[in-house]
Amino acid sequence: MKISMIVHGRVQGVAFRYMTKIVADELGVYGIVRNLDDGGVYIEANGDKLAVQQFIEEVKKSPAPMGNVTNYSIDFEPSFKEHHKFNVVYS
Repeated sequence: MKISMIVHGRVQGVAFRYMTKIVADELGVYGIVRNLDDGGVYIEANGDKLAVQQFIEEVKKSPAPMGNVTNYSIDFEPSFKEHHKFNVVYS
């Protein structure tokens, strides 16, 4: 299963990307996470369907203790190439 996701809320400056990577690694999900200029975070994720679904639920709850996701959007048919590890992208 492949998805892309954009989350908004308190998701920058609270270790959100780092904690998202930890969750992905624990679940065996691959992809990327990076900050957006508008204060949101962009995520690409692929892996086993159940793992990706659990990953989505964890991201919606905010994997960062000081974070807070107030809204999100998910694309279930993204066009990115499949990833083979999970990386935090620093831009």
